[in-house]
Parts: sequence; C-alpha cells; structure tokens
Amino acid sequence: MSSRWIALLAWLCASSALAQSPAVVQVDVQFKGIAVEGVSVVVNGATLTTPASGTVSASVAAGKVNITVVKEGFLPATTTITLQAGQTQRVVIDLEQQVTVEEHVTVSATRTDRRLEDQPMRVETLNAEEIEEKQLMTPGDIVMMLNEMGGLRVQATSPSLGAASVRVQGMRGRYTRFLSDGLPLFGSDVGGLGLLQIPPTDLGQVEVIKGVASALYGAGALGGVVDLLSKRPSKDASGEVLVNRTSRGGTDAVLFGSRPLTDRSSTTMLVGGHFQERNDVDGDGWADLPGYARGVIRPRLFWNDGSGRSVFGTAGVMVEDRNGGTVDAAVLPTTGAPYLESLDTVRIDGGAVAQTPLGTAHVLTARFSATHKDDHHHLGEITEHVLQTTVFSELVLRGAVRRHTWVAGAAYERTTLDPRERPDLAFAYNVPGLFGQDDIELRRWLTVSVSARVDHHSHYGTFASPRASALMRAGGWTSRFSVGGGFFGPTPLTEETEAAGLTRLNVPAPLRAERGRSGSFDLTRVLGPLTLTATLFHYHVGDPVVVERDTYTLINLRDATVTQGMEAVATLRRDAFNVTGTYTYVHSREGVGPDRGEIPLTPRHSAGLVGMWERQDWGRIGVEAYLTGRQRLENNPYRAESSAYLLFGGLVERRFGRVRLFLNVENLGNVRQTDWDPLIRPSRDVDGRWTVDAWAPLDGRNVNGGIRIGF
Repeated sequence: MSSRWIALLAWLCASSALAQSPAVVQVDVQFKGIAVEGVSVVVNGATLTTPASGTVSASVAAGKVNITVVKEGFLPATTTITLQAGQTQRVVIDLEQQVTVEEHVTVSATRTDRRLEDQPMRVETLNAEEIEEKQLMTPGDIVMMLNEMGGLRVQATSPSLGAASVRVQGMRGRYTRFLSDGLPLFGSDVGGLGLLQIPPTDLGQVEVIKGVASALYGAGALGGVVDLLSKRPSKDASGEVLVNRTSRGGTDAVLFGSRPLTDRSSTTMLVGGHFQERNDVDGDGWADLPGYARGVIRPRLFWNDGSGRSVFGTAGVMVEDRNGGTVDAAVLPTTGAPYLESLDTVRIDGGAVAQTPLGTAHVLTARFSATHKDDHHHLGEITEHVLQTTVFSELVLRGAVRRHTWVAGAAYERTTLDPRERPDLAFAYNVPGLFGQDDIELRRWLTVSVSARVDHHSHYGTFASPRASALMRAGGWTSRFSVGGGFFGPTPLTEETEAAGLTRLNVPAPLRAERGRSGSFDLTRVLGPLTLTATLFHYHVGDPVVVERDTYTLINLRDATVTQGMEAVATLRRDAFNVTGTYTYVHSREGVGPDRGEIPLTPRHSAGLVGMWERQDWGRIGVEAYLTGRQRLENNPYRAESSAYLLFGGLVERRFGRVRLFLNVENLGNVRQTDWDPLIRPSRDVDGRWTVDAWAPLDGRNVNGGIRIGF
C-alpha cells in the first residue's frame, strides 16, 4: 500500500476517534466571587451537586449542551453552549440572590415564629394572594379555600342545613383544631356550620399543621391545626367593598377597612351580610341548598411601640338564621306531612394577644379569649336549645440560646355544653396544661424539634403528649420527619349529631378518652420553577368514639382506627403562570372483626389540578378540576359505595384601576348526587333524619359574579 493511502487511512481513523470522543464541560458556580457549595447543576438532564470548591465536571456528547443551575435562595440560571468533540470548556455562573415572598414568610402555629423553610415541623400555608382567589369563589365562607388545599377535604355533614367539617388526611372533622390568630375564637368545636360562618375577606394567611399536634395545642388536635391569621393594617387608610351574586339566589356584601389611629396603633373592621335562597334543584320537594341570612361584624385593634412590645385585640358578633327541609307545599312520602328544619345561631367572642421582650433573647406572650354560642335547632317536631362557651388563657416564654430556640408555657381552657332538652349530656370541662418545645440546629443541614405537653382533663384524667420533628436539607433536597402522640376528650358533638341533633342520641356507658399517635415523612425537591413534594402519613387512634347509625348510639370502639396514605403536590411557577397538581391516597379502617371496614365518606383517591394566570395591570384567569374517588357509605338504603365524580370550574377577574369585575363558575359539568339516587329516604332513619349522607354536590352548577372596589 502506498504511503499516500496509509496517511489517508490514519487521518480517517483519527477523525473517527475524535468524533466519538466526548467533550468535557466544567461548571464553576460563584456568588460575589465566592464558590457556592450544594448547588444543583443539571447538564443535559444529568444532575450534579457542587462540593466546597463550587466546581463540577461532566462528560457530554459533542453539540449543544444545556446547563441549569438551581440553589435555594438564588435565582435559577440557564445557559447553552456548543462543544466540539474532545473539547474541554470552563463555564462560570454567577448566582443572583432571589427575593421571594417565601423568604419572608414566618409561621406562628409552631410558636417559634421562624421562617417557613426553617421549620422542622411541616407547615403548609396559603398567602394573601391565594386567599383572595378563593374569596372570589365563596366570599361568605372558608370552605372552598380549605377544600382546595392538598390533603384537606371538606365533608358535608348535614344535607338539610349545609353543614360541613374539615377532614385532614382522612381524619374525622372533630380532630381538627381551628384557631384565629392563635385563639379558639370559634369555640372548641368548629365542625358543622362553624366553617360556613367564617368569612375569608379579612384573612392574611392560613397555616395548617397536619398530624397529631396535642404537644402544641392540647386536646382537640389529633388530626391537625388550622390557624387563620388576620390581615395586618397598612400604613395608610385603605379598604375594599365586595358585592357578589350567584345563580342560585345567593348574595354577599362585604366591607373591609383598615386605618392608622396613631403612629403606634391601627385598626381594621370587617362587616358582612350574606344571604341565600332555598333551592330545590332536582324538584323532589326537598331543599338541596338551604336558605340563610347572616350578619358578621369583627373589629380588630393593633398596637406596636416599635421595640417589640405589641398588643392585638379582637371581638366578633355573628348572627345567622338558616332553614331547610321540604319546600313550598311538598310533603314526605310516608307521613304525608312537611318537614322543616332550621337553626338560629348567635356567636359572640373576644380575645387579645400581648407580647413584650424580656431583655435581648426572650419574649413573653400572653393570650386570652372567650366565646359564647347560642343555638336554637328545630328538627321537624323537635326543638333543641344548646349553649356552648369556651374560655382560654395562655402564657408563653420564648428564648434563643446559641443553636436552641425554646418555648415554655402554661395554658388553661374551660369548655361547657348545656343542651337544655338533654341535661344528662351537659358538661363543664377544665383543662390546665404545661408545655415546652426546643428547636435545635444540630448541623447546617439538620434541625430537630422536640416538644411535650402535660394536660389534666377534669373528666378524663392526665395525659402526656410528646412530639418530635426533624428537618434535613442536602443537595437541593428537603425532607421532614415527624412523630407525635396526644388525646381527645370526647363529647356528644360529632358529625352525626350535628345533622340529627342530640334528642334521640343514646349514650349507654361513660366514654373513654381517645388516644392517638401519628407519623409522617415528606420529601421536597425544587427544580427551578418546579417544586415537588411527596408525603407519607400514618394515624392510629385507640378507643375511637363513633356513632352507631343503626341505633344512634355513641360508644367507644374496642378496636383502633387506622388511617394511612400519601400526598403528592407539584407546583410550577413561571412568570404570570401558576399551576398546582395534587393527589391524595387515604386508606382508613375502623371496626372489629369481620365488620372492620373503611371509614365512611373517606375517598381512597382524590386529585386536583389548578391553573392561574395573573397580570397585575389586567387581572387573572383560572381553571380547576377535581376528582373524588369512591367512598364507603353508611346506612344508605340505595347503595353501599358512592360513584367517583369529576368537577370543573373557572374564574375570570378583570381590573379597571380600583375596580375589579369577576365571574366564577363552580361545577361546570352540573354534577349532582341526585343524578344517581334520591336524597330523601323511603322512610325516616332511627336518628330522625329524612335524608342520606351527602357524598357529592347537591346544588349542581353555580355561577357567581360581582364587583370589588378598593379605596
């Protein structure tokens, strides 16, 4: 072979080898000239994490190379380069600090007032913007707002009057503790109609702790805690008027105002009127949507001297008349007579929170509140008059020493129930308690929180409630682990008695306290604008109190209630777009032996998808879809298991300076439970009810629209 051909062959072989050899990219990540450790560097889909030197290297195929750099607290950075085969190239990326709302969000539900991302205990929040979106859907109550949070489900408890309770991760509604600015202003039992009587207009943030939280808040928190934080007043006087009308005859008129009084004090005021016509949507003679007239007034006072001393005071009055049952001249099938149900409620409450620093490292906080509720419930031929009171006080000292942030406190709560027609069910419970908590930053990547509480219940005895949580962060991953135990002092107030009343209730033996424990583990990953979170949870409640529907008897079960499952949440935020997808799986079991089954009205599968586009000078457009899976039904003569159903909705808001017009559609597909079976029973149930439980919407499609005017 000639030398010319040999040279040509050698050149071709060298070229082929060069073409197949990889290129190398070296990425140096810096902030103000200093190397940054723990940065996620994504090179053509492969993720690397920077060491202390801030430098990573990757072998890539020749051609275009996409590089994305993500680090919590910094703006994500993306660049594209082109490399030749065998080439090595260095890329320097200078990070920019990210200023976001989340970096300044502090949560008070855990008592330490730490930043949200630094909490060892997982706390989920709704900010003011998200609350505002939900306000346009239901201006009169917080049901829609809570129902759209992952893992929370608002379950209707009374089809006659529209009552509902919040189930946290499948736990019964009575296990959720509701607070307002850390105070039980709505009473110790907020299930049923309490949720429908809380307007969202003056809320600035909502905080949710899932899992047993008795170590922080004592009895009543086996499922979790929901704390509704009020809007803080601005420096200048401002306000808003909202007027809303629905296609089902509902009207809401709300006024919220804020103004400074002095350079240290300011005030806010909420005034609302809410009205709804009775609706028989399916024409069966029964009101699928009860009528009501409600008035709410709530002033708040804020004082702060600028040195850490502050006082917050609030008072509220709520009056509501609600009615349901048969409409017009309709009669029931077996009696040939009408059946009217109504509930007249007056609630008066007041509370205060005072805070003062003690030296430079300690803060003393005192809380006090009192609530009185008066209910007149008419159930056909029966009338029930029930009085409830709650008095609460608490003194808490918080301090910080090196890596420790600790809390110690004492609390006292008195709850009374006086059902005039059933004096044997009356009670007056006194529960003093002592609690403590210590958050310890063991490493930069590991923070642990340990808390414990001892309560002495005047009826059920003394209980210890421990809880431990851990926060771990490494390489762009964040995880939290939490375990806890607690107790619940049962009362005659349950989801079933909310609907059927107390008159027919049987309590054959003294009840025992319910004891619960829970555990959860969650994992979060942030990839630029995308946040992914998965949570595993487990609850165990011993001696659970249930109502046996066949005899309408309140008893303790011999076997435990076990609830377990998982949540998945994905949120994408990019410029004006925000998309959130949620999925929850819940497997709950209760009962003894062969009768052991799933807890009624608890779907195994539920999912949601919400998308929102918003531009400050134009307005917002939102769409949503929710899937509710099959549910076990109890004492339903038509079926033992519900059907799955899908709901769609949409929202449009248009801004014109200080004026905003909005239009919202709920249940666009007009899904109604009565499309499957009748709501009315063929005969009256043993508890006196004429309707089956509500497991799907009863009112069908509902369109609401209105106007908001800022001033």
